[in-house]
Amino acid sequence: MKLTLIRELEGKEWTFGKLYINGEYQCETLEDKIREVKGLPVSAWKIKKVTAIPYGTYKLGLHDSPSFGQIVPILNNVEGFTYVLIHWGNFIKDTDGCILVGMTRRGNAITDSRKAFGRLFPIIKEAIDKGEEVWLEIK
Repeated sequence: MKLTLIRELEGKEWTFGKLYINGEYQCETLEDKIREVKGLPVSAWKIKKVTAIPYGTYKLGLHDSPSFGQIVPILNNVEGFTYVLIHWGNFIKDTDGCILVGMTRRGNAITDSRKAFGRLFPIIKEAIDKGEEVWLEIK
């Protein structure tokens, strides 16, 4: 299965995008600000907990998160980052470098985040439970 996150709009400290599964629109996304500088190592441009992960393709897994009290998708092998999750949250303060999902955009936030997660997560989990590889490409 292939997920695609297309980053669309940046604000002072945030980035909006749209998430697709196999080309079909699923939901809106909210991430930290893109600070990536092509050709420089992550350590040269990353600011901890306020930086979007690098563009690229990442294999997804499942992580039993103590913070969220349940299993959530995790991106594996993100250079310079650890525990990059896909989860609910409405505001940039909720990200810490993770990808938030929601149904709509409002100002610099997303809405109905738990609803979006509730739709997205079972699709990802079912594929992984069946032994499928699930990849996320960020463009």
